[in-house]
Amino acid sequence: MSKPWIFICPSSRGIGHTLTAQLLRTTTLPILATARTRDLSILKASLVEASSRETHAKRLEDDASRLHLTYLDVTDEPSIEAAAGKASELFPTSSHHLHLAFALPGILHPEKHPRAVDYEDALDTFKVNTLGPLMLMKWFGDLLPRKGTDMSVVREIARGEGGDGYSTEETNTSTTATRSSDGDGHAPAFRIPEHATWMTNSARVGSTTDNRLGGWYSYRASKAGVNSITKSFDLHLRTRSAEKAMAVAYHPGTVKTGLSREFWGNVAEDKLFSPEFAVEKMLEVCGTRTMGDRGKCWDWKGEEVSP
Repeated sequence: MSKPWIFICPSSRGIGHTLTAQLLRTTTLPILATARTRDLSILKASLVEASSRETHAKRLEDDASRLHLTYLDVTDEPSIEAAAGKASELFPTSSHHLHLAFALPGILHPEKHPRAVDYEDALDTFKVNTLGPLMLMKWFGDLLPRKGTDMSVVREIARGEGGDGYSTEETNTSTTATRSSDGDGHAPAFRIPEHATWMTNSARVGSTTDNRLGGWYSYRASKAGVNSITKSFDLHLRTRSAEKAMAVAYHPGTVKTGLSREFWGNVAEDKLFSPEFAVEKMLEVCGTRTMGDRGKCWDWKGEEVSP
């Protein structure tokens, strides 16, 4: 029986930080999270603290033991290869599989007209937004389940049958993969899908058919590239993993993070989402995709974004 684990890149701020904390709070699966900082201890402490509204020492200790952090810069392929190597050591494919992967890197240089495009800025945009996720697929894709992977543990979890075969340690102590919220009405338990899911952050502006305003040349093109590589990667997974793994792209809406800061004033209040709301919707969409939804881009409402 193969044990599932979660990958999140990056986790240092914004959606990635909130997503990591929420999955620590609402699941019991081990997580490998990444950051470009070399001092990972401070980041780990902030994630563990954010994951629990309780001060119960046992709860904090459990979250800390399940959270693994590693250095990764999506513009530096050797660091991606090294991080994938650490993942293989932590979660050998003989006994584990990558079940949920969230590729979230992104930068924005908002050019309004062609003369505003700076070559180096545009190059950085493609390196981070498009090549970054592609290199993550290259080095972490082999950790997803194959056709022959025994997914019985995940099926039990997904169907609400307890998941008693899952253990975060190589011991006889077992645990379910989901847990309820802290009792304050926040962070409902996230029920993982039966199939593994690779989700890459995209954007509605990456849609060519939806482009009615122009501008944002490098960002639009980089996100169109994300949708393209997601489709190609999913076609690869159809052959490699059949219905045990799929890839989708995702548009989270406008989220109140550093990426969109200069545009907050131009967005209607009900369309400017907190990271917490954005993550809630991201997990909702992730957990409800079926095999008929694979290879496509979905928005926070669960609606398809046209290519």
